[in-house]
Amino acid sequence: MFDIQREELTWGGATLTLETGRMARQADGAVLATYGETTVLATVVAAKEPKPGIDFLPLTVNYQEKAYAAGRIPGGYFKREGRPTEKETLVSRLIDRPIRPLFMDGWRCDTQVIVTVLTHDLENDPDIVAMVAASAALTLSGAPFMGPIGAARVGYIKGEYKLNPSIPEKEASDLDLVVAGTNDAVLMVESEAKELPEDVMLGAVMFGHKAFQPVIEAIIRLAERAAKEPRDIAVPDFSEIEKAVLEIAEDDLRAAYKIVEKQDRYAAVDAAKAKVMATLVPEEGEARFSTEQVKAVFKEVQAKIVRWNILDSGVRIDGRDVKTVRPIVAEVGLLPRTHGSALFTRGETQALVVATLGTGDDEQFVDSLEGTYKETFLLHYNFPPYSVGETGRMGSPGRREIGHGKLAWRSVHPMLPPHHEFPYTIRVVSEITESNGSSSMATVCGSSLALMDAGVPLRRPVAGIAMGLILEGERYAVLSDILGDEDHLGDMDFKVAGTEQGITALQMDIKIAGITEEIMQVALDQAKGGRLHILGEMAKALTSARAELGEYAPRIETIKIPQDKIREVIGSGGKVIREIVEKTGAKVDIADDGTVKVASSDLKSITAAINWIKGIAAEPELNAIYEGTVVKTTDFGAFVNFFGSRDGLVHISQLAQQRVQKVTDVVKEGQKVKVKLLGFDERGKVRLSMKAVDQETGEDLEAKEKAESAAE
Repeated sequence: MFDIQREELTWGGATLTLETGRMARQADGAVLATYGETTVLATVVAAKEPKPGIDFLPLTVNYQEKAYAAGRIPGGYFKREGRPTEKETLVSRLIDRPIRPLFMDGWRCDTQVIVTVLTHDLENDPDIVAMVAASAALTLSGAPFMGPIGAARVGYIKGEYKLNPSIPEKEASDLDLVVAGTNDAVLMVESEAKELPEDVMLGAVMFGHKAFQPVIEAIIRLAERAAKEPRDIAVPDFSEIEKAVLEIAEDDLRAAYKIVEKQDRYAAVDAAKAKVMATLVPEEGEARFSTEQVKAVFKEVQAKIVRWNILDSGVRIDGRDVKTVRPIVAEVGLLPRTHGSALFTRGETQALVVATLGTGDDEQFVDSLEGTYKETFLLHYNFPPYSVGETGRMGSPGRREIGHGKLAWRSVHPMLPPHHEFPYTIRVVSEITESNGSSSMATVCGSSLALMDAGVPLRRPVAGIAMGLILEGERYAVLSDILGDEDHLGDMDFKVAGTEQGITALQMDIKIAGITEEIMQVALDQAKGGRLHILGEMAKALTSARAELGEYAPRIETIKIPQDKIREVIGSGGKVIREIVEKTGAKVDIADDGTVKVASSDLKSITAAINWIKGIAAEPELNAIYEGTVVKTTDFGAFVNFFGSRDGLVHISQLAQQRVQKVTDVVKEGQKVKVKLLGFDERGKVRLSMKAVDQETGEDLEAKEKAESAAE
């Protein structure tokens, strides 16, 4: 019934198994991949006929994690998986980016890759297994995929590279880098690093590339036995159309791409396109070619003219050379009531970034296969349509927004202070108000400035720069701070973020079959110079975190109480802690280890809440002086509430220096008094004294008398 084919190899200290023929047999390609005890199922289905009227690759990648994979039941009311989580969206992008460039030109059949996590051993992250499985399924499917690709995770622990570090090992690593590529080139890099130098980052990329070669070889062996026959694809010959387009519009396009201002340039390109369409596809009369063909070729001609200009002259669309960064203006403190704000403008790209400080109540609960955890640093990126002068749908963030936000998060995260030193929940929101290339790197720069403006003690400021590539045969040019057109029409999007001391994040996407180590080295070196220049421009606005938090930011004070006192501070059903919050106005958060965080924008509220909590949790000291309130009087003495919620008896003999007849002659209910703790009676009741305390100064009179006697 089953024609099962398998490949197995030891890789990175665990066994990798690729199997096909058992599950999902109606898909064009299906591979069950197991690494350790983490298992994913990858399937590929491609439509039988091309999708009419499109000039792009209709590829969709969906990565999904099932809660049962880790023996868990989903949270929430419905108890089933819902919309994709942030991680599922990010891994979907991680799979998509290296496979997309490897489809043959002209493939227009709807193609869907679905990867499902079936088991998770809580040691081996499913993302790498998912990338390998998707590559294998595509290679078997018969779709015109010029793979396979391999993928690997690289750590850097105690000065040595580590292949596929386990989830616990990643905690000790200075680097979390994912690299994917073919047998001879790198296609994609995604990473977060702790200020590592360029040579270490490049070494990690090449280490990973070499390490996944056995995986590529295993996929090829599996394909030799189980792959479907390749699908026929007719590569159209558009040379005649290209020649006609160049005759009509080459001069106009060359002139258009010398216009510096984006909107004017786009208007000139649109005019050239309209001229081409009117000539080759007239509304009246016979068209020489189809509308779709002419539009597709016009885009190719645009790309070629931009590329030719740069390679031939070294001059880019806006007149810069290949290394120059656009003019930068960095501003901070724009928005008066926010905790921190910055406006970062680089050429025609602009990010308005706002930082907000919150308390433990604002922490985000993240439900993952590894379990539920709290996230205290949030970075959200928004790309409204007006930023590119267009109209568009406004809704929930898409894959692009989530991906760009995560890249900026990775860039800034290594520079944040430890949570125990700065116990705030931090949210950064980047609103892209203008865009013409690399808004994600503008977000990095703006986030760094906004955080410092809010008083967050970053170790060092962080900046980012996007690099591009034009590659034609043996000739190439690496471009610093790319424009939007250079991104769309170029061969590489290479983003580098970091401080003056090293790289904190690296992301690379290649639109061709891969690039060499030499080109990556040039790009990294050139990016370093650009990054240092941008940091210098940012320093004109702010060089380090402000000494004080903003006026409207909450203050958080941290104290520690014994764990056996937590119940008393919380009270039955939370009664005590609710009373503390209501009466002081401060927010109180208590951790299981006894750490108490008290937050308020009013210092008096914090002090009142802390004193109250200390009064409940701490033990009063013998012979110490305390302030209290008389809560009840009797014939034999007064009961005084002191030390938060403690009650003690001041016997009538201890009320004053001389003998008194009535307690109420000395104190009344509600009166503030100072008392000295004498000890406990035989029943464990607290014994207090007022006559040993000066009610004006709080001085211990008994101790004073002893000291004076000793002096005499």
